Amino acid sequence: MSRRKPELQALDLASWPTVAWTDYEARARKVFSNRIQAIERFARGDAIGDIERSAGVNRRQIYRWLERALAPHPDGRIFGFRGLQSYVRVKEYARLGQIAVRGERGSRGLAGAFSQLLERHTALSAWLRLQVKRRRVVLVQIHTEGRLHTRLRGLKPLHAEFLCRCRDAGITVADYPFNTDGRGIRSLAAHLKAEMLHTFATAARSAGASHLKGLPYHGEEARSPAATRPYQVVEFDGHRLDIRLKVVVLDQLGVEQAFEIERVWLLAIIDVCTRAVLGYHIALGREYSRYDVIKTIENALEPHRARCFTIPGLAYGPRDGFPSQRLAELAYVTWEWMKLDNAKANLANESRAALCEFVGCCVDAGPTYSPDERPYIERFFGTIASRLSSRLPGYTGSHTRDLRRALADPKGNLRLYVSLDELDELIEFAIASYHGTPHAGLNNVTPLEAMEYFVRGRQQLLMWLPEHHRRTLCLMQSAMRCPVRAYLEKGVRPHINLYGARYTSDTLACSTHLIGRRLLVYVNADDLRSVRAFLPDGAELGVLDAQGAWRVVPHNLKLRQQILKEKGNRRSDTAGYANPIEEYVHDKLTKAKKARRAASELAQAKRMLSAAPTARTPVGPAKAAMVATTVSNRSPEAKPEREPVVRTPTRPRRLTIGNGQVF
Repeated sequence: MSRRKPELQALDLASWPTVAWTDYEARARKVFSNRIQAIERFARGDAIGDIERSAGVNRRQIYRWLERALAPHPDGRIFGFRGLQSYVRVKEYARLGQIAVRGERGSRGLAGAFSQLLERHTALSAWLRLQVKRRRVVLVQIHTEGRLHTRLRGLKPLHAEFLCRCRDAGITVADYPFNTDGRGIRSLAAHLKAEMLHTFATAARSAGASHLKGLPYHGEEARSPAATRPYQVVEFDGHRLDIRLKVVVLDQLGVEQAFEIERVWLLAIIDVCTRAVLGYHIALGREYSRYDVIKTIENALEPHRARCFTIPGLAYGPRDGFPSQRLAELAYVTWEWMKLDNAKANLANESRAALCEFVGCCVDAGPTYSPDERPYIERFFGTIASRLSSRLPGYTGSHTRDLRRALADPKGNLRLYVSLDELDELIEFAIASYHGTPHAGLNNVTPLEAMEYFVRGRQQLLMWLPEHHRRTLCLMQSAMRCPVRAYLEKGVRPHINLYGARYTSDTLACSTHLIGRRLLVYVNADDLRSVRAFLPDGAELGVLDAQGAWRVVPHNLKLRQQILKEKGNRRSDTAGYANPIEEYVHDKLTKAKKARRAASELAQAKRMLSAAPTARTPVGPAKAAMVATTVSNRSPEAKPEREPVVRTPTRPRRLTIGNGQVF
């Protein structure tokens, strides 16, 4: 090595990994300090002769230290000052000489023989890597203090197959590994361990781990700051309640019927600074969807409405309630950061659009499988489980051997099960009382008192949702482009097809020039009976109403998608129903007696229909309000021509009514 080489021209010793050499013994500390001074003088550009005389070493030794220091380390960096340590190997041992067996059955003189075998027979090395990938050998960790101890399970069968592979490669009994006492089983075990422990991902997968967690954040990743005021950082998550529930519905005769349903999800948004729950939502189904996420965000923004409890003994305490219920100025307050997990519903395009574009906050998804990154919402769910779920009949417990599960088993008696309406009131009461209970993390101050202290006492700056967004709250709206269709030979007027239904209006039905053009349609997922359409140039076309039975009963997007899915899977047996929503409810009511999933879907449909708006008031999107123009300002080309309506007398159809006899 010469000083003229590029890697020696500019040595950045500040970036070299260092060594805690001050803890060495006196003699070793003096030797290592002498080497560091020699390298530092070389980096400053001192003459090599002066360095030799002061350090008392040969220049070949100095260049050897530099070569070792610039060698790549297994951690991805260079050795740096670690290469100046004595007895530290910077390269793997490679055997160069031939194998000469010494002692009985080759017990000595075989260092590096296994590595040399794999270098000569690359097929054996590739085969071993494949076996590790297929988990033919399992890595078992022995939990001891201080060091990592591991052993292999399934080594002997793999060793026998490895010897067969060696015979197929042309290795005779006089060659390695057949001429040794253990036939290379210890070297094979050491090689497999080194292959598995090469990276943590390989080691964890070999030990049976299904996923990795605990990866630290990097500087380029978005990470929420520490919360020092309300509404700065909030956490969102969903918790599946561990209780068995029932739903009570009225049949066609008005008789109450009870069916057991699946467990439900509790979705909540909690403020990190004050530990106050800003809003929550109860979702039915095996998994919650992106619409449930958006509904939770909407509930956190709107002012909380007081509930009239029907269960005796439930009422708001003098210090209970919700932040937006007790403090009027907290209505429609937005937050800066939201921490959530990597669930598909959380990271959907509509969920991110509602958070980033409508609310205007930053999203911190965090690493996967790391609930510790959201400790406050997880601790809140633990409080709900201990104060509510575990005290109700039908509690399923945290595991199958939980004693509380046996004690809370109603033995199939549906009268003892908690209904969905009762659970809704219990959760409302539990969260309201949680806000009025002293919190250990707040120095025994209640979350509502902490919120009032920051908002009114310290007068922290808050950000509110704009007024036009408050009137609409179009969080669940999504924009899409739909082509205008018409069939001239059949006399079908212009319309658009959206989610299995036709939408049109008086204006669109007469606009022949719009056939084939794509309209920008904004959907209100809470009420799908009508949508708002805009022309390709941004001009407003107006409200389009659904045709047929979809226009009668108020429903949302999720319910229609479930109905269309049921129709696509199989033909309905209830052909007598002209309304698809009534047909869907009747079908689920019939199947709810045998399947909990059908009962859950029935309860979900009833809940959606009861919560749907009664008046068709389509909401205009916030984005389209900036680009939309009035109909009077449109160009002459965009004005639809009103066709004359010719009314002809309609003849009624002849009905055939049977006499009730069966032949």
